[in-house]
Amino acid sequence: MKYIVQGGSDKSGLKGSIRVPGDKSISHRSIMFGSLAEGTSIISGFLEGEDSLNTLRAFQAMGVNIDGPVDGKVTIEGVGMHGLTAPAGPLYVGNSGTSMRLLAGLLAGQRFDVELSGDTSLSKRPMKRVTDPLAEMGARVDTAEGGKPPLKITGNQSLNSISYQMPMASAQVKSCCLLAGMYAQGKTCVTEPAVTRDHTERMLKAFGCDVEVQDSQACITGPAKLIATDIDVPADISSAAFFMVGASIAEDSDILLQHVGINPTRTGVIDILKLMAADITFSNQQEIGGEPVADIRVKSSSLKGVHIPEELVPLAIDEFPVIFVAAACADGQTIVSGAEELRVKESDRIQVMADGLVALGVDARATDDGMIIQGGSIGAGTVYSHDDHRIAMAFAMAGLRASGEIHIEDCDNVNTSFPGFAELAASCGLSIKVLND
Repeated sequence: MKYIVQGGSDKSGLKGSIRVPGDKSISHRSIMFGSLAEGTSIISGFLEGEDSLNTLRAFQAMGVNIDGPVDGKVTIEGVGMHGLTAPAGPLYVGNSGTSMRLLAGLLAGQRFDVELSGDTSLSKRPMKRVTDPLAEMGARVDTAEGGKPPLKITGNQSLNSISYQMPMASAQVKSCCLLAGMYAQGKTCVTEPAVTRDHTERMLKAFGCDVEVQDSQACITGPAKLIATDIDVPADISSAAFFMVGASIAEDSDILLQHVGINPTRTGVIDILKLMAADITFSNQQEIGGEPVADIRVKSSSLKGVHIPEELVPLAIDEFPVIFVAAACADGQTIVSGAEELRVKESDRIQVMADGLVALGVDARATDDGMIIQGGSIGAGTVYSHDDHRIAMAFAMAGLRASGEIHIEDCDNVNTSFPGFAELAASCGLSIKVLND
């Protein structure tokens, strides 16, 4: 599948009031914790994208009765911490690094053997970052060559608690250790080098599990128990970010994004855009299920190039493809550093975005841990998303400022996080066509 986005003189801004799909991180965790809880949990606002559905199917394969999703509603009959059963074959999680890394922690404490596999892209991603601390806890997890998937987890291991100093800032690694810690004897503590998203800690508390959080450390005491609860999944700020940037860079834009999760560990993209002089305001702020939400209004603005503070990088790690597009439209130079984690996402997001921007006539230079972009104008041309959903959507928004057509190849994986993206973007004013190969 490919996108063709029409730029040129007839383009206008983004307008309207929309709600983007549910938060992917929260959707994953709602299935995992609801399945392990005692009692029935009802999830609303669930993201019906391939990544979240692969997590749902994995728990169905392990004997959990899950109804839905129907219009974002999922009903889960929890089986308790030790109620999962051995699946008939490997658990396939597609493109989802979150599913694989969090499941590795949960499944390390089960009584049965299980294998986790993924698609071609996921099979290239590093897993030693979770298998190393799991091994310290007494788990047995075998990988393919180079610490890559598939993961083969041996059951019936007695897990012990650890204090783990994470070498990199990664919410997936932190969560993996905490989830394994639910099955370990004693207190497991994880200390991170920089703040990362805390959806795991918040939702475990919602399910009645005692998680201690202080500064950069989170601790959990095992063996733990979860009690069923209902979860309302807010709209995903990572998906909303495409429209925030689109409205910021396109003239005559005024868009309202409804019920977006504004968890402070996820709002780096808003902080960065505001540093660049974006016009972003909140209304209708409230807290639902332990997660803060708000309506976000974004209007056209003249963005300025900035040196993005490194402490904001982990808080916006998934949003950098579209932040790079914002930088390409800004007046002056934008420098991103401390973002080496982008090289081991669904694609090497630093190199792929740099290549695409250069193909569109932008002065962009990849560095080891980021990019230097001289803003100004975006031309026309063909870019390759390398089957990375966020790359595809970022370049679609670039069309709002392009001098002509942008052809974006390899867009099938957009459905992993944002089903209906092209249709929703078109309803707001983006001139986008979808061509099926």
